[in-house]
Formats: sequence, structure tokens, C-alpha cells
Amino acid sequence: MKIEELYQLYLEYPNVQTDTRKLQAGDIYFALKGDNFDGNKFAEAALKQGASYAIIDDSTYKFSDNCILVKDVLNTLQSLAAYHRAQLKIPFIAITGSNGKTTTKELIYTVLSSTYKTYATEGNLNNHIGVPLTILKIKSDAQIAIIEMGANHQKEIESYCLIAKPTHAIITNCGKAHLEGFGGIEGVRKGKGELFDFMRMTKGIIFRNTDLDYLLAMSHGIAHQITYGTYEGQYRGKAIMQNDFLHVAILNHQAETLISTNLVGEYNFANVMSAVAVGREFSIGIDDIKKAIESYKPSNSRSQLIQMGSNVIILDAYNANPSSMQLAIHNFASRDYPNKVVMLGAMKELGAESIAEHENIIKQLNENNWNHVVLVGGDFEMVKHEYLYFQDADEARVWFQQQSFQNTAILIKGSRAYTMEKIIQ
Repeated sequence: MKIEELYQLYLEYPNVQTDTRKLQAGDIYFALKGDNFDGNKFAEAALKQGASYAIIDDSTYKFSDNCILVKDVLNTLQSLAAYHRAQLKIPFIAITGSNGKTTTKELIYTVLSSTYKTYATEGNLNNHIGVPLTILKIKSDAQIAIIEMGANHQKEIESYCLIAKPTHAIITNCGKAHLEGFGGIEGVRKGKGELFDFMRMTKGIIFRNTDLDYLLAMSHGIAHQITYGTYEGQYRGKAIMQNDFLHVAILNHQAETLISTNLVGEYNFANVMSAVAVGREFSIGIDDIKKAIESYKPSNSRSQLIQMGSNVIILDAYNANPSSMQLAIHNFASRDYPNKVVMLGAMKELGAESIAEHENIIKQLNENNWNHVVLVGGDFEMVKHEYLYFQDADEARVWFQQQSFQNTAILIKGSRAYTMEKIIQ
């Protein structure tokens, strides 16, 4: 079946699903395959549940005319998304980076949706499956779309750009994340820079944080740049920490205001500034931007502040890499709490640099005074330290429940694999 023919079926049945557990009547089921599963095996079940069609790539499972056999289901899903994207004549804002891309996406979505019908990546569906699924959820009433792009190796962002065809782009930062796949910090910049490469080639528009010098070099040759930062840029601001939360003073003439966020950590300053810059460039008034950002409350273990009796929990356990870990510890150390406990899960996907990066975290911890430090899993077991160590979050939770903390601030952070949020569940 040609992609144009499949697109006509999609227009008739515009909901796409890859998981039969979430399937609704009328959905088109795409039978994806992975290392440990084969979606073709569930094609019959999907149709019996009410799927309009099942897209398969194994003829063994073609039992009815509603099973459409293709060469490769994943490639077909991506091609269908690319074809749908080509029909949408609206701005597409792509966001990538080592840290902060999901928070940035959600802040920008909150701002833009105050004025425009906006579609955005749900959660962190930002990979080779999530990007096309996000695009296929965009309806004809869309005025703006926001696509989050994650990556852990070269050419990944480039492939997403060929599907999403962004008109605007943001690289939040390039830190020490996925070093194993990218091959070091320069590899990270090259990989994330594929987004700017696409914008350069297509004469697109980028939003650039002037506080990060390396983004200037990465953006060389891109004519249309909208800049923001602390000291330079079309949109300037100042971070103010007050009562645990970040406040941002916008310093632009005719746009001066103070935005009081629900975000913990000064490291969220750039995320807020990018949302301000995007909102202003799409002609949203500063008062509406302020109202939107102040309404945003982080969830899903991202920069959350949780009050538990007399204790304060800073839960930032959605993900972790050396850059975000160091920022979180630095921010926590700077806060004026009477008692401080640090609970850190190990960092993943660092390859040959893993031991050295975990040692760096230990050195940073040693520079401050804490009531307790708890380390969980991974290469924290392989480095020398004098702190408490547990194999997993379940063990750490047992220890936590045995304590009688009062008037204590507790930082909980770690890579997703260690599910550090379990400690307080």
C-alpha cells in the first residue's frame, strides 16, 4: 500500500495506537517490534478489540483484509507521520538538549496554548516512536506544534528533523549526558547540533541562550536568531531565589515584570526565559506569559517541592546526568536549610567516563556539610566514599522510613532506571 493510500485511511480513522492495552475502537494499530516483543502477534487481538486496521510486517499474521502488510511497520509509521506533517502549514518548534527539554517544552506549551491551539509531545515521547506518534496526534485545528526530541547517538536528531520538519528550534544545553552513545562532550554537541544544522539548511528560526557560549559557535551561519539570557539578548532576565522557588525578573523595556514560578532551582531560569522569548515572538503579551508560567506546576518527579510534615522534599528524580546532578547539588547546597539530606541514584549511559563522573559527584558532595548522604545503585558502588550505600531505591526507602526527620530538607535525584521517587511513596 502506498503511503498516500494509507493516509486516506488515517484521515478516516485518525487515532494511531501501538499498544493494544490502550487501544480504542476505530484506532489504527501499528504492530511494532522490539528486542523483547513482536506487535504482529497482537494484530488479531487488536482487530477484535475494535481496531479499524492493523499494520503488520509479518505475513504469518495476516488473517483478514484489515491487516495491511508492509515491509517495515516502524518505517511506515514514520513515513505516515512525515506525510501528515507535510499537510500542516503551521509553525513547528523542535526542542532538544541534555537537560531541561521536557520542562522547557511544557512551559512553552503553557504559554502558547494561552493564545493558540497548540499540540505538544506528551510526557517524554521524544524518540523514534514518540516523535511520529506526536505528529500523528496533531489535528487540523492546530495553530502551533511543539516537538521534543531526545537522542543518545549521532544522526538521531537529524532523522527526527526529516520527519518533523521544524520551522523553529531550541537547544536547551549540551551537557554530559549519554556520553556512551555520543562519544564525549564534543559528540553531544555534534549530535544535538544536528537540529541547528537542519535550521541552517532550511533557513529556519532558532531561539538561543546567550549564557551558553558554545551555542554561539553551534549556531554560526543561521541568519534568524532570537536570543535570550542574563546579560545579552533580545530578552533579558534575572534569576531570584525566594522561599525555595525560582522567580524571574524580565528586564526588557515595555516587558518588565516579575514571574513567580513553581519551579525549584535556579537552573530552571533558562527554561523560563526560553518560554518568554517564544511567547513574545508569537505576539503574546507579557502579562499573559506571566500568568501562564505562574500557573505551571511541575509533575512527574521534575523539580517538585513536596511538603511532608515539617520536612521539605525536593524531588528531581526523572533523570540524571553529570551536568544536571552537579547543578542540583549546587542549588541544594546554596539553600539555607537547617538540616540537609542528599539521596542520589547513580547515573546511566556514561560509558568509559562513568567511574570518573561518579567520582566527581563524590568530590562535590565532600565539599559541603550534610546531615546524611545516601547513594543508590550503579557505579556509586564502584567508587570510594564514606556515605551510606544501598543497591536500590527499595532498600533506601526502608532506611528512610526508619528515620525521624524533623525540619529537614531532602534532595532526591537519580537516573530514571533507579526510580528514586519510590523512597517517599
